[in-house]
Amino acid sequence: MIRLLIADDHSLIREGLRKVFSREAGMELVAEACDAAEAVALVRAHDIDVAILDLNMPGRSGLDAIAAIHAIKPKLPILILSMIQQRDIALRVFKAGGVGFVSKESAAEEIVTAVRQAAAGKKYVSAAVAEQLAEGLGMQAEGLPHDALSDRELMVLRLIASGQGTRNIAEQLSLSVNTIATYRRRIMEKLGLRSDVEIARYAIKHQLSD
Repeated sequence: MIRLLIADDHSLIREGLRKVFSREAGMELVAEACDAAEAVALVRAHDIDVAILDLNMPGRSGLDAIAAIHAIKPKLPILILSMIQQRDIALRVFKAGGVGFVSKESAAEEIVTAVRQAAAGKKYVSAAVAEQLAEGLGMQAEGLPHDALSDRELMVLRLIASGQGTRNIAEQLSLSVNTIATYRRRIMEKLGLRSDVEIARYAIKHQLSD
């Protein structure tokens, strides 16, 4: 039996995954969380075989939570969910210690496959992301400008690109307005951009926005 934990701040996503796994023999959803802090607490409290974390959650992101969870259970396989399929996100997931990256728009069969591979000690990426990773092998060593962004800066970039203001972003990430403003300034400096409009255009060009 593969015992699962799901962490996502959207109840509809959790409900959808709950239905998917309820139909699968050999899988049991034993814990659900709405943010990273709750996910970490549930990992302490339950015997989990695979954790599935949303990339963007209030407060600590799914990527940030990987280290906290591995401090408790170092070998626990962790899959990251996101709305977009993008090589840059996949690379960050693996760098952070995750074993797979799955789009929320994937078919149920793909999510089940990812869980089974994770439980078997294997890594997982979709065919679309695998193709992007293969294409990326031909890039110059310095990579793309946004490769220099931290995980948090990349998250703020995506939220800015979605049209959200500084105050809303601060509330979503449980950070101060000044901290978000600092991230925004760093993003523009690293990418050579001058406004939120240019940030949005950059995100669209490089498929970084939802």
